[in-house]
Amino acid sequence: MKAFILDKYKKRGALRFGDMPEPTLQDDDVLIEIHAAGLNVLDSKIRDGEFKLILPYRPPFALGHDVAGTVVRVGSKVRRFKPGDEVYARPRDGRIGTFAEYIAVNEIDAALKPKNLSMEEAASIPLVGLTAWQALVERAGLKKGQKVLIHAGSGGVGTLAIQLAKHLGATVATTTSTANLELVRSLGADVAIDYTKQEFEKVLSGYDVALNSLGGDTLQKSLSVLGPGGKLISISGPPDPNFAREQGLNWFLQQVTRLLSFGIRSKAKRRGVSYSFLFMRANGDQLGQIASLIEAGIIRPVVDRIFPFEATSEALAYVETGRSRGKVVVKIR
Repeated sequence: MKAFILDKYKKRGALRFGDMPEPTLQDDDVLIEIHAAGLNVLDSKIRDGEFKLILPYRPPFALGHDVAGTVVRVGSKVRRFKPGDEVYARPRDGRIGTFAEYIAVNEIDAALKPKNLSMEEAASIPLVGLTAWQALVERAGLKKGQKVLIHAGSGGVGTLAIQLAKHLGATVATTTSTANLELVRSLGADVAIDYTKQEFEKVLSGYDVALNSLGGDTLQKSLSVLGPGGKLISISGPPDPNFAREQGLNWFLQQVTRLLSFGIRSKAKRRGVSYSFLFMRANGDQLGQIASLIEAGIIRPVVDRIFPFEATSEALAYVETGRSRGKVVVKIR
């Protein structure tokens, strides 16, 4: 099968378009003929080697974390799906590779594709949808009447998180550029802060949750908008000891994460708030719940551009500019 392959870790290194063996199907796997794949900043970070200590990938391998497609074969123990089912998924860590014609995915990592979405729209959802769900529903326990700050509201995670937070009954503030103010308002943001003209930490206070996807400076400033008992959740780091334990990292790497996050954890504790790092995980049941919200018209995908499969490298370069509104997708068939 054709795939975009990472031959070696290298910052902004090129992916090779070439041939790979079709995936081997395990008993609890479904083989998906891929129609479309979403692109994420995580793909470029893995390519650059930023996660090679904690994610067990040995080049050569295919990149890609979002898939929408059709089940063509199922393992002997599969009960959830049958050939012909249209599905979407975020394959679990260690088994990625959606920039390809086929992928084998454990059946519990997949869900039926939302009926009202095209394959390209569905492929834009899994990683960012699960990130928003696991941050706001699982980690934050966001409730009606609470206030949440979602940074980078026009980005992949932000566009989904704003809609989910509104569905949960929260008041939503977000940061974005001048060009995207109307977009984030249309998604449900109650307070849209133009970061080119306003400093969010001087405008907001008494918030219950802040979801950070930006750099360290924004992370530090986000502490000041939280009220007592508030929760600062970051998907861009630094990783903390709880993450290290959940990932089963060795003693040395656990100590590294302890040191990396010591400053922000200490500052959070002094302010009476908590800090945690979220590294989303595959979960087909949660994707099923997200699909129900999409089919009910509560959440809609935001897709910036769709590239042809052969332009996957160009699509990844576009994602890295940080200027896309919502998600970027490649159409594979």
